[in-house]
Amino acid sequence: MVNTKVDLLGITLDNPIIPASGTFGYGYEFAELYDINCLGTFSFKGTTREPRFGNPTPRIAECTAGMINAVGLQNPGVEKVISEELPKLKKVFSKPVMANVSGFSVEDYAYTCALLDREEQVGWLEVNVSCPNVHGGGMSFGTDPNAAAEVTRAVKAVTKKPVIVKLSPNVTDIVSIARACEDAGADGISLINTLLGMRIDLKTGRPVIANTMGGFSGPAIFPVALRMVYQVSKALSIPVVGMGGVASAEEVIEMMMAGAVAVEIGAANLVDPFASKKIVEALPAAMEKYGIQKLEDIIGKAH
Repeated sequence: MVNTKVDLLGITLDNPIIPASGTFGYGYEFAELYDINCLGTFSFKGTTREPRFGNPTPRIAECTAGMINAVGLQNPGVEKVISEELPKLKKVFSKPVMANVSGFSVEDYAYTCALLDREEQVGWLEVNVSCPNVHGGGMSFGTDPNAAAEVTRAVKAVTKKPVIVKLSPNVTDIVSIARACEDAGADGISLINTLLGMRIDLKTGRPVIANTMGGFSGPAIFPVALRMVYQVSKALSIPVVGMGGVASAEEVIEMMMAGAVAVEIGAANLVDPFASKKIVEALPAAMEKYGIQKLEDIIGKAH
């Protein structure tokens, strides 16, 4: 009998599979399709201090082996998330959940994280300094080591729960930014968020997406994500949560061998709403195929 359990910053997960923020809503929508308690946990939709309508449409463009999205952090705001979304979630999900937080200032991040830190069901705070789809916030914090560290320090000062900083791949040196977050007190790092991409409509000669550019995700980015997880996990002493183009149990194993302690599934959920469930179910057979008895034993094996 294989052991799929992993430890993520002091909380034991039944398996390392975590649907990524922005691809799983607040969970209860997927609970209408299957019992989401089969998951390790999930990262709920990116939450900001104030409600956000998001970017103008069109927001989605298809690509070879992937997609571009520019939703723009559409969400009801942290107070509505706490008063309306989390109570609905609690009815269908009995495990700690990962709260994904975005902001447009250091104060925004601290305010939103402080409120979510008080919520019993929140196990971890995933601080997103890497959203490429909004102006004046998001990725601008994640492309500069000093700015990423400033957000990290501000959030750590007002929270008790583990803080995982989510980083952008749209940088020259991912390790220096991850190290700045670690030095500022981050408990973990998650990466990668989407790459920046665009498509052009050949009939109009104009960008397909109203925002011009958006986040490129899907199977095409997996090798980039794997490389960055390998680099960061090798350089840092805090846990890394890996994501980026993961769509199978084998790729989960590969990501963990690169150094991830847990693995988020993103775009695959948008293609097939049962994707994360299928990966959870396929994981034991994939472990047996490669002679893996205990998943935690393979973390960082490629190092």
